[in-house]
Amino acid sequence: VQLVESGGGLVKPGGSLRLSCAASGQTFSTAAMGWYRQAAGKQRELVAVTTSGGRINYADSAKGRFTISRDNAKNTVYLQLNSLKPEDTGVYYCRYYNDYDPAEYNYWGQGTQVTVSS
Repeated sequence: VQLVESGGGLVKPGGSLRLSCAASGQTFSTAAMGWYRQAAGKQRELVAVTTSGGRINYADSAKGRFTISRDNAKNTVYLQLNSLKPEDTGVYYCRYYNDYDPAEYNYWGQGTQVTVSS
């Protein structure tokens, strides 16, 4: 599975971005897809995920500001980032995985940089 992310960039506080992640190759109809981020000097953390069962989970920091959505026909997951704050700065990674057994398949994208600065 190959994951191609796009949509990162530089934005001012309060601004918006939309990230996209398209999966190709040997895809799985029941895969979970999600977004994680990693700020400089910090561990990678969950931002939002859409599970194989159709549930959506958000990190507390993302609730009310970010929206994850998914187009199964295109094997693509999106992350709408609104009301961005400087602390949202980091590399955002797409993850494509079996949420019942990540050992079966677990893929990461190359990451896209989001910088929130005035």
